[in-house]
Amino acid sequence: MTGPYPWDPNAGDTGSDPAWLRHMLRQAPIGIAIVDTELRCVWLNDTLERNGGIPREQRLGKRLSDVLPGLPARQLETYMRNVLDTGTPLIDHEYRGRTAADPEHEHAYSTSFFRLEDQTGAVLGVCYLVIDVTDRWNARHRLALLSDAGARIGTTLDVAATAQELADAAVPALADFAAVDLLDTILRGAEPAPGPLRGSVTLRRIGQRSTDGGLAESTSATGETAPIAPGSPAERSLVDGRAVLEPVLDPETVSWLAADPPAAARARDLGMHSLMVIPIRARGITLGVAHFFRRATPDPFEGDDLILAEEFVSRAAVAIDNARRFTREHAAALALQRSLLPHALPKQPAVDVTSHYMPADPRAGVGGDWFDVIPLSGARVALVIGDVAGHGAHAAATMGRLRASVHTLADLDMAPDELLAHLDDLVIRFVDEEDTGYDGVDTTALGASCLYAVYDPVSRQCSMARAGHPPPAVVLPDGDVTFPDLPAGPPLGLGGLPFESAEFDLPAGSLIVLYTDGLVADRDRDIESGLERLRVALADPGRPLDDITKSVLDTVPVHPPEDDVALLVARTRVLDTSRVVTWELPADPAVVAEARNHTNRQLTVWGLDDAAFTTELVISELVTNAIRYARGPIRIRLIRDDTLICEVSDTTSTAPRLRHARTTDEGGRGLFLVAQFTQRWGTRYTQDGKTIWAEQQLSSAPTGAPTGIPGPEGNPANLL
Repeated sequence: MTGPYPWDPNAGDTGSDPAWLRHMLRQAPIGIAIVDTELRCVWLNDTLERNGGIPREQRLGKRLSDVLPGLPARQLETYMRNVLDTGTPLIDHEYRGRTAADPEHEHAYSTSFFRLEDQTGAVLGVCYLVIDVTDRWNARHRLALLSDAGARIGTTLDVAATAQELADAAVPALADFAAVDLLDTILRGAEPAPGPLRGSVTLRRIGQRSTDGGLAESTSATGETAPIAPGSPAERSLVDGRAVLEPVLDPETVSWLAADPPAAARARDLGMHSLMVIPIRARGITLGVAHFFRRATPDPFEGDDLILAEEFVSRAAVAIDNARRFTREHAAALALQRSLLPHALPKQPAVDVTSHYMPADPRAGVGGDWFDVIPLSGARVALVIGDVAGHGAHAAATMGRLRASVHTLADLDMAPDELLAHLDDLVIRFVDEEDTGYDGVDTTALGASCLYAVYDPVSRQCSMARAGHPPPAVVLPDGDVTFPDLPAGPPLGLGGLPFESAEFDLPAGSLIVLYTDGLVADRDRDIESGLERLRVALADPGRPLDDITKSVLDTVPVHPPEDDVALLVARTRVLDTSRVVTWELPADPAVVAEARNHTNRQLTVWGLDDAAFTTELVISELVTNAIRYARGPIRIRLIRDDTLICEVSDTTSTAPRLRHARTTDEGGRGLFLVAQFTQRWGTRYTQDGKTIWAEQQLSSAPTGAPTGIPGPEGNPANLL
């Protein structure tokens, strides 16, 4: 070692006491050392000697890489050489490593380097100052890990995905292996009891990860049940709701591990030497348990690691509980919607029909779009489609209320415009009921749209009205596609504005296509372009209905659709004239017998002699009531399909009323007998009066009818 230094008594007058300066530097609380131009140590103070664990005599005259191989010494020497060459100091450079003073633990250090020069500017060497910043580095590292975990955990409302995100965030940053076990009841959507667990429980391994990628540490595959050993940290953690830290997994000293030889052998073979087990708890509910092991990382888990792991698990627990709650509520909403939509379209003679529901978000799956097919009296059918704003259980419940209301109003055989007017009043009532004064007015039902159509296979007449809904598409058998000029009508709930119906004739084999706006409208294209795409998709109406539906859904909406799509496609039938007979009689009591005779002869033609007694009774009672309470003429109509329908029409609007006659009454039993002998009966009003109808179930299918158009499966239908 050559060259004078300021603390050397032979260096000349430095303006200060060299002994005092040397004494002060040696007792400084931070490590200080000086290396010469060859990077060999020429001086170090007591703090650096103590922290390095190497005696001063062994460090003097040697490079850092010669005495402290546990540090990144080569890199540090490169920095020293750069400071020597450039004179630019390097401040607060951080690194990690091990020293002889504490070879079992890794420490973090902050070092600053600056060049030493004498009075003439000659370079003497480099002085560096070292501070142990392990606590600061660990705190900053934990904050970084927590920030990373916050960004990685809970990105989806999926229980399994969140559990795996917890394992991924912990490995390798905190542990060499992590496993997340959740209660089986959680995965099945059940609500667990609050507080720590008692009694036997079943855990299922949902997420796990290992640094070696092979999951050699795991005893259960993902998705399988995870056993709980008696007395194990997992059992204790679930019972008392507290985290368990086992810094050293020594089968000789850890009682629960010694009591489980297979587990002890596994830990020994794989080198698993440290363990943390933390209960997964959120909002007072235990959801499962998380395991963290170290095997390749030599340092055991410490208290700070446990605090960090608890933060990881706490964040994951809230996300898992949110996902569990979402899954439960979504399943309930989806079940509600499915229960409110028709499970199977009812059998009726007027149309062949198919339907489809396409949610905008398959994960949400629950919206307010709906449709229905409602059999009406006189072999007619009502086709309904509607749209309620929003998604979720509230939208589904509102949709269910509207559908039930339409069913009730349809049973009254109202005209489409009259039905929508009543439905509009009901929506206003729904909104008023929700105006509690606390949460404001619920607007889910307000502004809902609906289209109601009635098709009569006898007259081939279709009557429609709509409330703020897109127009229907009508496709004639020759392939001509039109969108009828149907008065739009206001959306439901606005009140005070009228609805109008439109009527038109449809030949057999025509298509009536009802849909919600999600089919034809999106942000990038206007509704006109959507209607044109729909026109193209419907150009070949002779295909099976399922093929037509698939073509429409594949080509008309954007994929994925921006809004839910409900689609209802119906192919019209026309009832053969041989199955419908009509008589018009004067309002004279003498015609009752004539009506019975006409009925009896027609039933013989149809081969329905078994139904003659009941039908004659029904005709007699209905005609007698019409003569007694109404004004003539009287019209009788019989319709035969799978059922036999008897209709008696008159020119008054007085409604009959079913009542139970007293023993002394001479009348009042007619409608009671009709109700007892028929499947159902009712009254519908027309522009010039009313019709009382009764329907009987026939024991055999119709025979002797001419062949009609092919049905949807290509089989001949008994209806034209």
